[in-house]
Amino acid sequence: MLAGLTPAWIHLLIILSGAIALDLLVGDPRRLPHPVRWLGSFIAVLEGKWNRGTNRRLKGIGLLTTVVVVVGGLSWLAVWGAYRLHTGVGMLVEIGLIWTSIAIKSLHQAAMEVYRPLQAGQLETARDKLGEIVGRDTDHLNKGEVARGAVETVAENSVDAITAPLFWTLIGGAPLAMVYRAVNTLDAMVGYRNERYKAFGWASARMDDVLNWLPARFTVVALWLAAQMGRVSLVKSKVWHITFRDAPKHPSPNSGWPEAMMAALLGVQLGGINYYQGVPSRRPTLGDNLRPLEAEDIRRSVRLMHGTWLIFSAVLLLALCLWGWLSLYVE
Repeated sequence: MLAGLTPAWIHLLIILSGAIALDLLVGDPRRLPHPVRWLGSFIAVLEGKWNRGTNRRLKGIGLLTTVVVVVGGLSWLAVWGAYRLHTGVGMLVEIGLIWTSIAIKSLHQAAMEVYRPLQAGQLETARDKLGEIVGRDTDHLNKGEVARGAVETVAENSVDAITAPLFWTLIGGAPLAMVYRAVNTLDAMVGYRNERYKAFGWASARMDDVLNWLPARFTVVALWLAAQMGRVSLVKSKVWHITFRDAPKHPSPNSGWPEAMMAALLGVQLGGINYYQGVPSRRPTLGDNLRPLEAEDIRRSVRLMHGTWLIFSAVLLLALCLWGWLSLYVE
């Protein structure tokens, strides 16, 4: 089937595979400069200048437009300039940009850094590690609540940090992957519903919802398939019923889908009350409370996450092969 691919599809196949391989090998080295960190600093400067006074929703639209145009434009110019030098250089630049938009290894490491101390009975350390990756208060969480926070993070970020950027790479190469990462970073920084960001972050939050709508739902299918093929001890009955019942309860139109499916597969209940700077925030519960959450659920969720991105990537690459072959056949 590979013989039927046009050069354009072979090129996309290579850069997707190369970016995934690079992420698995290198991850996100903290000592190296990272475009997402630069992006965060850029957003922070604009937010500090524009998120004041009147017309904040309009200013928020300006923020979204500015960041998307700058990130998309610079990414396109970098790729275009690199290909002008040499095809190999261009492909390396694309692989590098896509690599910065995904975080398979980092998500694995972050979750396991919570799992290990929690499994060893070091609750204080597990709370601290969870606090590094979530916004909720973690100082007084019990063992089950720490496990819940980590499992929810793995489920939600399977989309944000892995499958969504891969999906948009398929659609528009490295520049669109970077645009997705820019919008997702905007949502993480200003997409809150509190007094400060409700109007200013409205556009960024809505655009993030749009860009994640399809990837989130495709990811749920891949997550279910991963559970069927895996050797993790899971509940496999009624998972679709639970997912369709509970996913729409989530305040996010997208995050509820992978979280509800993860809860259903593990046979646990996610959601509930979180505290943010001492203020309680009640989230709808997802899944049936068949048993208490435990540290081992974090490792199970990580194994499912890996199965999910493998299946998702394989389907993307298969779609490339089929599309290229059909294009040749039709011509």
